[in-house]
Formats: sequence, C-alpha cells, structure tokens
Amino acid sequence: MLSLLFALIDRFLLPARAAARAGWLREAIYAHRGLHGPGVPENSLAAAEAAIARGFGIECDVQRSRDGQVVVFHDRTLDRLIGQGGALADHTAADLAGMTLLDETGTAVPGETILGLRQLLDRIDGRVPLLIEVKSAPTQRIAPLCLAVRRLLEGYRGPVAVMSFDPRVAAWFRRYSPHVVHGLVVTEAGRRTLLARLKRHLALWRARPQFLAYDIADIANPVVRLARRRGVPVLTWTVRTPDDASRAATYADAPIAEGPVLLAAPAA
Repeated sequence: MLSLLFALIDRFLLPARAAARAGWLREAIYAHRGLHGPGVPENSLAAAEAAIARGFGIECDVQRSRDGQVVVFHDRTLDRLIGQGGALADHTAADLAGMTLLDETGTAVPGETILGLRQLLDRIDGRVPLLIEVKSAPTQRIAPLCLAVRRLLEGYRGPVAVMSFDPRVAAWFRRYSPHVVHGLVVTEAGRRTLLARLKRHLALWRARPQFLAYDIADIANPVVRLARRRGVPVLTWTVRTPDDASRAATYADAPIAEGPVLLAAPAA
C-alpha cells in the first residue's frame, strides 16, 4: 500500500513538462570529475581539457571557500587531494588557488591547483556539457552557495546543469533561478528500510528535479522507471566497469563514468 502511495505522489510531483528543458543531458557521456588519471588530477584544468579533447561532458564538484567563493573540489578535507590536513572551508579562495593538486597516485602535479568555478567555466566555454554537483552539509545554509553559483552562471552560454544530494539545492534553483536546469543526486547506499525509502521520496518531492543522477548500484528501481516514462532524464554514476556500462545502457539515459571504461567509450 505504501509503495502505491509513494508511486502516486511521485507521478504527481515529477515535473514531466519542465524536464523537457533537460533533454540535452541524454546526448553526452560525462567524465566524472573530468578525464583524470596518473598525472592528471580530478577536478583540474588538465582533466577538463582531456575530457573536451575526447568530446565528453564534464561532471565537477563545487563548494564554498571561507570567503564565500565557489571552488571546484570534491572532498571536505584537503588530505587526499592536497596532502595536508584541515577543512577546505577553513581557507580562502586565494589560499586554495596556491595549493597543488595530487593525482590518483598521490603525486603532486605542478601547475594544477584548486580551481575557482569561474576558471573552469572560462576554460570549457560551452564546448561540452557541464554538470555541477553542489556539495553541502545538512546544517549548512545553502542559499549563499546557490546564489554564488547562479551569479557565476549568468551569461554562460554553454549547456550546464546543477545537481546535488541535497534536495534544498534543486528546490532553491527551481524557485530563484528556474532557467538553470536542476537535478537531484540519489543513492540508496544499502539503506532499504521503510524510513530510508520515505526519506528518499521526501527528497524527491521537495526537489521536484528536472533530471536525476542515480547511483549505478541502485539504477534498476521503480523511481527511475517512472522518471524515464515521464521524460525526466536519468543519469547514472559512477560507471567504472563494463558491467556498469551495460547496466547504464539498459536503465539510464547517460553515464557519468571514469577509468578504463570511459577511455574505451567512443569520442564524440
């Protein structure tokens, strides 16, 4: 009975007509944090250029520096990608711009530093589609970060969309910047209790996303099937293996991929 109720509300709140504006998302393969690897750090200019050279779209992560600037970085802390302790949010954008990124082997790559979102936008310049994942914390006010992202996107002419695990982000863009395509990132992460299901549906109902980015491990599910029937594009992450790629082709509209499976994908 509850599953039927969830499905009925999902059907009512998934914005099929608005999702038509996000249809271009189906037309690309997305490089997860850029086309990175040995000698090319994730979320770097080099990773962006490598993706552009192959004709891949780019997925990146953004968060806020101490002085309110939007920087391109995945982790909350600097340990893995910079090699020093501390939280990214404790540093200004200028501080971060002086920090050299490490590649996946832990080797510092000269000339590759933490980017501002403006730098990345200027480098891509509309040549390939861009997915911007907005990173937030449950206790964080999301309006300042969303507003900062929106301001940087003003005047940008390339295909771009924002997304987040936080449904407040999509809801903010729907209300205050509806011209920016906005989506919800979803994972079940093994949590399949009734309470976990309810939380996921509440996130969906609050976000009313124009597209979904769903965990490849959970991609075969009724929410995804309903979204695709209603014309809501479904991306899936992170596609790393041939089996992942096969599942993505069956259940989703476009993959967000990395590693050998991405390198094996045809160039645009």
